[in-house]
Amino acid sequence: MSTQETARTDRRSLVRAFVASLSGTSLEWYDFAVYSAAAALVFPQLFFPGSDPLTGTLLAFSTYAVGYVSRPLGGFVFGRLGDVIGRKQVLVITLMLIGVATFAIGLLPTYATIGVAAPIVLVLLRFAQGVGVGGEWGGAVLLSSEYGDPAKRGFWSSAAQIGPPAGNLMSNGVLAVLTASLTDEAFASWGWRVAFLLSGVLVAFGLWIRLKLEDTPVFKAIQEKGDRSEAPIKEVFRTEGRGLFSAILSRIGPDVTYALFTVFVLSYGTTHGFSRSQVLTATLVGAAFQLVLIPAAGALSDRVNRRAVYGLATIGAAVWPFVFFPAISGGSTFLLILGVVVGLMFHSLMYGPQAAFIIEQFTPRLRYTGSSLAYTIAGIFGGAIAPLAFTALDGGFDSWVPVALYVAVACVVSVGGLALGRNPDRSEDDAYLARGSVTPRAEPAV
Repeated sequence: MSTQETARTDRRSLVRAFVASLSGTSLEWYDFAVYSAAAALVFPQLFFPGSDPLTGTLLAFSTYAVGYVSRPLGGFVFGRLGDVIGRKQVLVITLMLIGVATFAIGLLPTYATIGVAAPIVLVLLRFAQGVGVGGEWGGAVLLSSEYGDPAKRGFWSSAAQIGPPAGNLMSNGVLAVLTASLTDEAFASWGWRVAFLLSGVLVAFGLWIRLKLEDTPVFKAIQEKGDRSEAPIKEVFRTEGRGLFSAILSRIGPDVTYALFTVFVLSYGTTHGFSRSQVLTATLVGAAFQLVLIPAAGALSDRVNRRAVYGLATIGAAVWPFVFFPAISGGSTFLLILGVVVGLMFHSLMYGPQAAFIIEQFTPRLRYTGSSLAYTIAGIFGGAIAPLAFTALDGGFDSWVPVALYVAVACVVSVGGLALGRNPDRSEDDAYLARGSVTPRAEPAV
């Protein structure tokens, strides 16, 4: 095969890997965004009846948190497998697990039909979602970044990072159409189920893309050299503890910020003078901007120091809630939309470089395990408890100030994590590819 033909083949593989990474994480976050919206809007009444509104919301957000708490199990199981048997095989399994669990939620009878079994099964399905997500993210990031040029890792690894706004955009778009076209009674009765059942379409598309891919050139080189770790979890904790700790801390601020502007804002807005459709519109517009901002931030971090871009955005995210809450107190829809957009802009500037920053804390042979552990462990302390903490603080103090302080503290923690981290070592990938029999890929222009 000529060099030109090889370049075309490699470019097709890279584009396929980018789409496969994006489609899988989009499904993941479509599922999570649909669930978080339902937890704020209808689950308290459907699965936790008899509770006062605040308690019902807390219980619904508790099931939301289960999806984060179960992630480390997925990170341990699938992260290890990703470094042992390969990225592609694990990603097919995790996609199926997430999709089937979400589809099943759409078929689940409510408390009125099967009693206490309803919330129990809901929690179990949410747990299964979280296990799948725990193994999905690390592999999705590696799938796109290990096909691309390490010098442009911020951009290529952002494919997985576009998943949250893409999934949020799709889910809130579906919910906006449903809430606009249905009465409140019809939406609570059956309309919310449609959003969950549509996940079947995304699963089919994602599987079609992923089954066509080979494993990444970096993993194949590691495999051919016989350099796979026999105990990757143990090795990560023993030899790369600092990188793991740095990666965990770096994620907490972005997770908390995202929970504020996509999850908590739904319940806060609807109890402080805004309609359900106004709040959904704000998150929809914010997600649309993120589709462009996240890959742009990833690309920027390839040209400027990655930690500097990430750190400055984290400082902005710490300050913004102190502007956002007073701005929306007058009930202005424009200020609500602007506030959510700016909040998600700061999140994008953190989230775009995040995937590259995290995987760069680990050597190639331990990347899947290390990045999965960092992602899932941080999720417990960041995204899992944030909606619960926001709701409790807002209800307990009847003030937005404790909520804003919570975000600020989480962002300070992330700045500390960034300070502990290391800068990219792009020679690690090239060293494996040079020693292995896998031909390095030709890099297309971005």
